[in-house]
Amino acid sequence: MPRFTPFPALRYAARDVDDLVAPPYDVLSATDLDELNERSELNITHVDVPRESEGPGRYERAGSTLRRWIDAGVMEFDPEPTFTLYRMSFRDSTGAQRDVVGVLGGLEVGPYGECGVLPHERITPKASTDRLDLTRATRANMSPVWGLSLADGLTELLTEPAEEIATVTVDGVRHRVERVVDPDRIAAIAARIGSDDVLIADGHHRYGVAQRFHEEMTAPGSSTAAADPGGSDGSAHLPAAADGSAETLAFVSELVEDQLSVEAIHRLYREVDVDELVAALDAGFERSPAEAPTESTLATMDERGVLCLLHADGTAEWLTPRPGAFDGVRALDGAWLEHLLSGVDHTVTYQHGVERVVEEVAGGDARAGVLIRPVSVNEIERTAREGVVMPPKSTFFTPKLLTGLVVRPLA
Repeated sequence: MPRFTPFPALRYAARDVDDLVAPPYDVLSATDLDELNERSELNITHVDVPRESEGPGRYERAGSTLRRWIDAGVMEFDPEPTFTLYRMSFRDSTGAQRDVVGVLGGLEVGPYGECGVLPHERITPKASTDRLDLTRATRANMSPVWGLSLADGLTELLTEPAEEIATVTVDGVRHRVERVVDPDRIAAIAARIGSDDVLIADGHHRYGVAQRFHEEMTAPGSSTAAADPGGSDGSAHLPAAADGSAETLAFVSELVEDQLSVEAIHRLYREVDVDELVAALDAGFERSPAEAPTESTLATMDERGVLCLLHADGTAEWLTPRPGAFDGVRALDGAWLEHLLSGVDHTVTYQHGVERVVEEVAGGDARAGVLIRPVSVNEIERTAREGVVMPPKSTFFTPKLLTGLVVRPLA
């Protein structure tokens, strides 16, 4: 079962953090980053998102910036190990009100399945070492993994408010963080999360970086393990830890349907012969004409139990599963598509917005697209309990957690 531990959180000293925090690095466009950088010289993106244009040494400069902020009192450490309750209040894509509560702490790092941490979908490889380079330079976890606890009753332990630290509203989502200092409550939360597996909902690559960093830090004679996190500029060190890399920053919430907003990630097919693609789809689906896709198309798909094929000429077709075509295949749209297209030479990429999928197909960036339906929370839990992983990019959990509300020191 997974270890989940408190730590001396690093936080902005200011209570008004509107101009200081940011969405996670992997959803920011260049324009977004420009706006956030300009909003404040203390915005977390100045540390969390070093730009290639900054050239060699950009990660080391990010680390120096973080340590300079600590020296100047811009960011401060909690005086003792704490947990942080993180609440999000918002309306989902259907207009329903949702309130999510989870807890930020240090989640055990280890091989999947050996420490009670499980992936929920296959991981697509990434060649970039950006996050690993940043972790080495800052000696900190900047943004959290999102984990789903399979332990019943976690929400009940998180319901009671704690000491409010900051509240900020971004794109209609109210984010609120509260510090938990009571030892008994900390122990109860840690024990409950440690009683069952934690399924990674969002942040598989961040967890993979944590695995690699931990391997580096614990390798015999590793020069990385011996590196000086204080830098050569005389700035303060982050608080020492016996092995800070043994855990990574994680937001853990209970796997319950009323809290989770799960959207689909649609498929864009490139470098493919469209006739071959359609012929392969015909083996499992019956095609029929569909109207031009809009956001309401997703609701129609859910009601009718169908997918939607988009063509480059702007036309669309419903894909209705043929009886018996997917016997023996897990009832996931992504799995069905993988099954049918396994013999077709193609490249697939992923996009969660209907409008963006339509634009990429119509603009020629993709030869065809398929809109798929969201995976249910029940299916997410069933898959996890059976020890099975879904196809890559099966789920898109919303809203995204902000970066900068809590930073976790590693050494």
